[in-house]
Amino acid sequence: MSNVVREPRPVVRKFLARPQREGVGATVRRSIGRFELKYFDPFLVLDEFSVSAPGGFPDHPHRGVTHEDFEGHKGTIEAGDVQWMTAGRGIVHSEMPAAEGTQKGLQLWINLSSKYKMIEPRYQEMNSNDIAEAAKDGVQVRVIAGESLGVESPIYTRTPTMYLDFTLNPGARIRQPIPESWNAFVYVLEGEGIFGKSQSSPISAHHLVLLGSGDGLKARNKSSKSLRFILVGGEPLGEPVVQQGPFVMNSQEQIDQTIEDYENYTNGFEKARHWKSESTIDYGY
Repeated sequence: MSNVVREPRPVVRKFLARPQREGVGATVRRSIGRFELKYFDPFLVLDEFSVSAPGGFPDHPHRGVTHEDFEGHKGTIEAGDVQWMTAGRGIVHSEMPAAEGTQKGLQLWINLSSKYKMIEPRYQEMNSNDIAEAAKDGVQVRVIAGESLGVESPIYTRTPTMYLDFTLNPGARIRQPIPESWNAFVYVLEGEGIFGKSQSSPISAHHLVLLGSGDGLKARNKSSKSLRFILVGGEPLGEPVVQQGPFVMNSQEQIDQTIEDYENYTNGFEKARHWKSESTIDYGY
């Protein structure tokens, strides 16, 4: 990937991710996967969540997606860690807080191509200290997937994806290349920043920013406080999408088959018959 950005992507759409209740007592700000934006190929869901024990997301299944979490959500996943899960043909898991107090994080669902939807499930986990980082001219980046400022993540993404966690000090700016054929967005976590044209209005926390065509992102922090945002890009699949809850396939017939498989503990869900997570048992769900 070239390090030069000749045509920065403009902001083509933005909206505020408003809080809603999900799971058991969790607060979720969903920006992709709600009525304003059902799907942004290849991205299915982006959640910013906040939850305290005994609330959470008890045992539930997935099929046909890649799913990623970071910043502390369950078990050995501590603050700042990454878990990249490929559900493939089927997986049942639990996402419950492992410590007292409020746990916060981001969850991203990425669609899988039809040829990969029935592969074996896979987990990739990285401790916070092992995540690739770089800093230059008041910009810090944690490279969850892809590459930035000369460093590259070891995470393998079945659907080609970049996931960059940027922090810009006051006055700092960044130009980050993005493959021109990919879809890309920004989600602002803290502070406010200017994206695209320099005369644009600042965009504040909890806003999703969809980027138009171009070969990269131009961002600047003109405020007196730090700006933190994620930049996510991915190669569009261009395939039909049929989703029912945590199941994502290419046709209604495949969804019907998935539900049948899950209910009968077959074709990837065999282990679900006798499994319950420890947290589900502990909290009495």
